[in-house]
Amino acid sequence: MRLADGASVPVINGLSDNYHPCQILADLLTIKEHKNNFRRLKLAWIGDGNNVCNTMLIGCAKLGISIAVASPEGYEPLQEAVESAQNFAKDNGSSLELVRNPSSAARDADIVATDTFVSMGKQHEKVIRRKAFLPDYQVNSRLMKNAKADAIFMHCLPAHRGEEVTNEVIDSTRSVVWEEAENRLHVQKALLCLLLLNESQIKSIVPETL
Repeated sequence: MRLADGASVPVINGLSDNYHPCQILADLLTIKEHKNNFRRLKLAWIGDGNNVCNTMLIGCAKLGISIAVASPEGYEPLQEAVESAQNFAKDNGSSLELVRNPSSAARDADIVATDTFVSMGKQHEKVIRRKAFLPDYQVNSRLMKNAKADAIFMHCLPAHRGEEVTNEVIDSTRSVVWEEAENRLHVQKALLCLLLLNESQIKSIVPETL
């Protein structure tokens, strides 16, 4: 924020401790590709209320996607992100729910998403974090049974297999993690175009069908 306030050119937050907007742009594109729309969808976030979760809350709320976050005590998303998302959700007819029970969060979800329990800079907390999250907050086939039959699984990668997600889920036909990863390239190109080109220039390179 301080850098952007003092800059005369656009500043992109590629990743910070609290937010990860570039990742969420890719996630939302992936959801659009697989679910065709955003309205009347529910996303279940299982695990750490980290920077990806904070931004997912806001991104979903802005587009009318309901979101339920299940995290253990002490690992909830940022309060400022929750409050911001609640305001957007109110305007867009969606809901936001913070719970402890992963099965409750995943119930009737269209999308189940998670991230590593031990993010960059948190390696010194590895032992205590694994104890807090495992086994209850692992996305496995049993948890996925609570979601809709056509629910997709998302993870920003890299994944710690056997921790936040099992092989049977991340390698299943419900997993869209590779499309999600590829979409980082596409949305970042689009973001650069949006920031660096004017409207007529953008129209000249974007197909009319879009």
